[in-house]
Amino acid sequence: MQLGTPILIINFKAYQEAIGEKAVSLAAAASDVGSKLGVPIVVCPQPTDILRIVQSVDIPVFAQHVDPFKPGKFTGHIVMEAVKEVGAVGTLISHSERRLPLPKIDKVIRRARELGMLSCVCAESASASSAVAALGPDYVAFEDPRLIGTGISVSTAKPEAVKESVKSILKVNAKVIPLCGAGITNGNDAFMAVELGSKGVLVASGIVKATNPKKAIMDIAEGLKRATS
Repeated sequence: MQLGTPILIINFKAYQEAIGEKAVSLAAAASDVGSKLGVPIVVCPQPTDILRIVQSVDIPVFAQHVDPFKPGKFTGHIVMEAVKEVGAVGTLISHSERRLPLPKIDKVIRRARELGMLSCVCAESASASSAVAALGPDYVAFEDPRLIGTGISVSTAKPEAVKESVKSILKVNAKVIPLCGAGITNGNDAFMAVELGSKGVLVASGIVKATNPKKAIMDIAEGLKRATS
């Protein structure tokens, strides 16, 4: 499965602005922008909103998290078969707010591969990026956790860290697609991320909590497109 690059992945987290019908509206805005600009956009809603988004909007949907188990006696856990059944095509793994140890990351990546789903692992440093890239996910998103939600983009605040992360990912596994996240809020942030070697961006509050989310999506998507034109 290929979604194309440069890619914009929007993490809805558990923000009030992206729950229920608001999640559907945000996904619809992302779908509209993606279609107009020809930029692949993925949304990552709460698990309870995956089905309604899939039924309402033609856009790729990732889970925010899944557990490394096959269906069975795992009350309270999220198994990959469940999110696939309702239409998710992939999952985020080990976001800084839901960090997993490396052995569990490996298990989730393997489970995703078994089920024909995409995997995007978040990593907080170049060394972590290298370690998870060796496991063969589809994407590795470098996110400095100190900048997440600050509005200060890692691509402008720490450009060398982005370059180092991209280099470490591709050195270990050239098939992995490097992404950049943390603090990205506008098109220039996205443009700089691609200029530094990333093949897309992972964004949350910069879009979800924006005064005009659709305008924010458009701005960031335009920055991605400009970087590759």
